[in-house]
Amino acid sequence: MKIIISNTSDSPLYQQIKDQIKDAIFKEALVEGDSLPSIRSFANDLKVSVLTIRRVYEELEQEGFVTSQVGIGTFVSTGNLEMLRDSKRRLVEQKMQDMIQTAKSLNISKCELNAMMDILYEED
Repeated sequence: MKIIISNTSDSPLYQQIKDQIKDAIFKEALVEGDSLPSIRSFANDLKVSVLTIRRVYEELEQEGFVTSQVGIGTFVSTGNLEMLRDSKRRLVEQKMQDMIQTAKSLNISKCELNAMMDILYEED
């Protein structure tokens, strides 16, 4: 798993790491049962505090993306697939809200925006 963190980002380090792990789960680069690195080794690899990684793992567990087993490790958990799907939808909705606000500020009509979205969606 490749995690890229930026000291110049507005997002805190733990949020950057957490978002990238969630993204890997969404894209199925990490699947049910995959183990995440130990807190200590992950912190060493990323050159961040173990407290940062502990916070990432704790929040991911609270959100249902991973499960931790004391003395064994932390594993990807997709048991609640509906929650994962809902998280994906929320992510897209947030990005769409940004897009809509930008379009409105530039006086781009809903019809024009839909046409642009149709073209871009079909390109991939």
